[in-house]
Order: sequence, then C-alpha cells, then structure tokens
Amino acid sequence: MKIATYNVNGVNGRLPVLLRWLAEAQPDVVCLQELKAPQEKFPEEAIKDAGYNAIWHGQKSWNGVAILARGMEIKELQRGLPGDDDDIQSRYIEAMVNDVIIGGLYLPNGNPAPGPKFDYKLSWFERLQKHAARLVELDMPVILTGDFNVMPTEQDVYKPERWLDDALFRPETREAFQNLVAQGWTDAIRKLYPEETIYTFWDYFRNAYGRNAGLRIDHFLLNPKVSDKLKAAGVDKHVRGWEKTSDHAPVWIELK
Repeated sequence: MKIATYNVNGVNGRLPVLLRWLAEAQPDVVCLQELKAPQEKFPEEAIKDAGYNAIWHGQKSWNGVAILARGMEIKELQRGLPGDDDDIQSRYIEAMVNDVIIGGLYLPNGNPAPGPKFDYKLSWFERLQKHAARLVELDMPVILTGDFNVMPTEQDVYKPERWLDDALFRPETREAFQNLVAQGWTDAIRKLYPEETIYTFWDYFRNAYGRNAGLRIDHFLLNPKVSDKLKAAGVDKHVRGWEKTSDHAPVWIELK
C-alpha cells in the first residue's frame, strides 16, 4: 500500500501537475493540502477520471484538505480538528481506507511570530496533540500525514541559522512537534533515513530548488500498529521541477 501527501498549492491551478503525478506515481492513497478552493469547486470529476475516489474539506481562497483513494472506499471519520467549535479553517480531515485510519492535516504557518498567527499555530498544535493521543493508542494502523509547517531539527532546513525566528523553526514549534512524536509516533522518513539531507519544500524565490535550499516540513507519523510495516519512503523531488508546479514535492511511504 503506497500512501502519499502533497501540498498542491491550489488544486485547480495545479490540476495538470497533480494528474500527471498521479498517473506517474500511482499512489493508493493521497492526502492533499492547500486546495485553495471552496467545497463546490473541488475537481471531483477529473480526480474520478484519474481513478480516484475523494473526500475533501474546502475553503474559499485558502487552506483546504482532501483524501484520495484509488479504487477503494473512503469512510470519513472526522472533518475539522476537535477542540474549538469556532475554528472555521479547513485544515484536518480523517478517514478509514483499507482498514487504515489516515489523518490528513495542514498545520498553520504561524508567521509572523510572535503574534496572533503564531498563537493560533501553537493552540492548533495543542488540539492536534490531544486528538493524536487517542489515535496513537488505537489497536489498528493510524497515520498522520500532511504539511506540518515544522522543521523538526537543524538537519531539516538549509542554513538553519537564517530561520531561528521563523514560526516553522522557533523552539516552541519544534518542542510541540517533539511532544507529539513522543506520544509513540514514528517519523517515517527519519526511521528509514536517519542521517540524510531530505527536503520536501523549496521556495519559488532565489532559485531555491536549483540550489537545493529546501525545508523538510511534510511528514508521516505512524502509530505502533503500523510502524513495523514501513518498507519504503521517499520524496518525488523531480515534480518540484515541473512547469507551474507547487513549491512542495509529493512525499510517500510504502507499507508491507
């Protein structure tokens, strides 16, 4: 079973890129972030023509998350992250696919920090921790994946000294991620590649992709029931080099 996550940075504007990658990579399940489309504007027919069922939580202009499954039923379990009924941002969706619970998330960016956006990021992180604490204990496979907007360590960022005050790299953010993982989650990429330099995002500016000046902010967290089934993982970095592509590359894992 091949599961992928991809911040598409606009599902309609980047639809040709998404469809090209789906045809090439043929993942079984895909979590998408940053749809930037209201609920009624999601390209369901095009996705269906590519062989995928879909559920999605859209939002006009910003945010938005989706789960796609190739020829498999998607049973939606959760839409929106529990813990704040006033939070209207579309950042979390959870479903059962092929007896695996998959939570697709788009964690807030949080910049500028400090400030209200950073406070929202940390409060969202707290809610995620509370929800994840229940999921990690389940007696079935659970995967949390998506754009976490966190570089967990200096290993995960090009020239970390330039990012010290950024919301994605501030000590509070990294501590929140470490506390989440400490619940019993496995960082899939780091389990298989503990020492390698691996990035999942390259800015559009200053030839970041050409210089490989990237960040690792898209992650897979696996609960104990599925971590021992991990057999492969990677980043489809070349997709970042395609025309009119997202500033993220797809990230994937394969399970036994």
